[in-house]
Amino acid sequence: MDRIRMLFPESVRERWKTAAVSRRDLREIRLRAQRPILLIMRDGEWYPDAAGGLGRDIGRALCLPKEELEEIVRHICGYSLYACEEEMRRGYISAAGGVRVGIAGEVILGPEGTVRNIRHVGSLNIRVPHEAKGAARRLGPWLYEGGRLCSTLFISPPGCGKTTLLRDVIRMVSEGSGPAPGRTVGVVDERSELAGCYQGIPEFDLGSRTDVLDGCPKAYGMMMLLRSMSPGAIAVDELGGEPDIQAVLHAVHCGCSVLATLHADSCETFFEKGTLSALRRERVFERVILLKKESGRFYAAQIRNGDGALLEENVPC
Repeated sequence: MDRIRMLFPESVRERWKTAAVSRRDLREIRLRAQRPILLIMRDGEWYPDAAGGLGRDIGRALCLPKEELEEIVRHICGYSLYACEEEMRRGYISAAGGVRVGIAGEVILGPEGTVRNIRHVGSLNIRVPHEAKGAARRLGPWLYEGGRLCSTLFISPPGCGKTTLLRDVIRMVSEGSGPAPGRTVGVVDERSELAGCYQGIPEFDLGSRTDVLDGCPKAYGMMMLLRSMSPGAIAVDELGGEPDIQAVLHAVHCGCSVLATLHADSCETFFEKGTLSALRRERVFERVILLKKESGRFYAAQIRNGDGALLEENVPC
């Protein structure tokens, strides 16, 4: 509860008590200057009202003054916007406890057309992280083959639990699962979301054999872990461009299993799109798992092997 309330300046903290108490069901807090405050809960959208409660009627919702939004941004940044400039340039701010705050506003471009910073922030998306210990248990039979951990790619649209599930897979692999012994897992947590590190120490339980590089770009981090930490597996969230792909290929060629996520709405995105052709061609990922959400329920809609063959459908998580 306090983790959510502490994101807000003390002067308005009491207003967020109801939302904080509902943290287990809270997914996102959407703040827009001079617009209604929106909470995304497990069962849909809710709006705080002037009486301190939550309702479904947007007409009774509290609107957020621009000045208050600016104060919230300063508070999350520890009253040093300069210290958060690098993250803001990439469109988010990392807060304590694995909370990632997406930002939108006026973009300042550098001389080469790259994003230098964002000022006059007009919108915040506070994404509330969750632990779901045991969520990966039913997927265990497909993650291992003959006691060996399969390199696995988790695919889903936004909001379908990829990061939460990957967090529990890391914990399960680190601690050991059934006949498979625990192994060293190296995590590259580029956006400080998987581990929720505070001063380098994870606040989420990623297992007793897990090492975390916090705030490090994925491609650099994978190489650093391979050189220095001898991981049996490497885990990364949200694969991106060519440097990430080359780092994954290198890790697998070094004998390391890779656990990763990818934004997509179908397995065909992975099996058919050219940007990931190297990973497909070499069958780097031995398992490709499509995650879906329906009526607040998360499940593995499809589990496929490296060549696209369907192994199982509709496995609860």
